[in-house]
Amino acid sequence: MSTLFRFLSVVPLPLVHALGACLGWLAWACSPTYRRRFAANSRQAGYRFAQVRAAVGHAGRMVTELPRLWLRDTAVNAVHGAEVVEQAWARGKGILFLTPHLGCFELSVQGAARQWSAQHGPITILYRPAKQAWLAEMMLTARNRSGVQAVPTTLAGVRQMIKALRKGAAVGLLPDQ
Repeated sequence: MSTLFRFLSVVPLPLVHALGACLGWLAWACSPTYRRRFAANSRQAGYRFAQVRAAVGHAGRMVTELPRLWLRDTAVNAVHGAEVVEQAWARGKGILFLTPHLGCFELSVQGAARQWSAQHGPITILYRPAKQAWLAEMMLTARNRSGVQAVPTTLAGVRQMIKALRKGAAVGLLPDQ
């Protein structure tokens, strides 16, 4: 499996997207549980399947993009709203970054760390270790990049996040944590 991850990290992005879209539809076709959950979530959000069907392929794309985000140096060209973060730093208190989970989080924490960690210290983030050893190691390495300190979703990890905030450092938190 790690070989597949490494392969997906070097394949051109259009091919990664095509493979991901196929994977998303394959998962949807083969998993009645996934189909039911997808339909229920769509209805709960007030959408018909025809309005959200593209999301099936996009879910697969998101999965196949992860190796690229985790195993390559991903450049973040601009941080929109950086002035708001600068104003927060000027207050001298900790900063709590809230962001969606996969994809956006993977990029935003790297961009924020690259822009502010040298001056303000690492951004502390919670992560849930994967059950598969090969994935857990890869995930921890990817998330513990320069300027980022990943702590487990345990009481000890929460304490580390609170400690970082009290010291005036930044913390990244995901809605499902």
